[in-house]
Amino acid sequence: MGTYLNPSNDKFKEALNSEVYVDKSELIKYTNKVIHTTQKCLCVSRPRRFGKSITADMLAAYYSKGCDSIELFSRLRIAAEESFKKYINQYDTIFLNMQEFLSQSNNFSGNIKKKK
Repeated sequence: MGTYLNPSNDKFKEALNSEVYVDKSELIKYTNKVIHTTQKCLCVSRPRRFGKSITADMLAAYYSKGCDSIELFSRLRIAAEESFKKYINQYDTIFLNMQEFLSQSNNFSGNIKKKK
């Protein structure tokens, strides 16, 4: 599939292969719990250099219809949860990395469309 719509799990797979990966998949347990509630809109904010990108890659790899991630997640804590197989790779997922967009411009104002 595309880069933005239903991304693959390649970025998360690369993170898992890293020696410094820390299992944060229990965030998926909470997300699964609230997915069909009014609390479904989540903000994952952390200080700089605390894994926001890896967390976003993990969520995209878990929910995206663009890949098969069961084997990838089977060794993580989320695999022991009852909701694990119910939600994995079941959703159309849009993945936008705003830092990527901003890095393609020489200045921030070039990324903003002004109303006339």
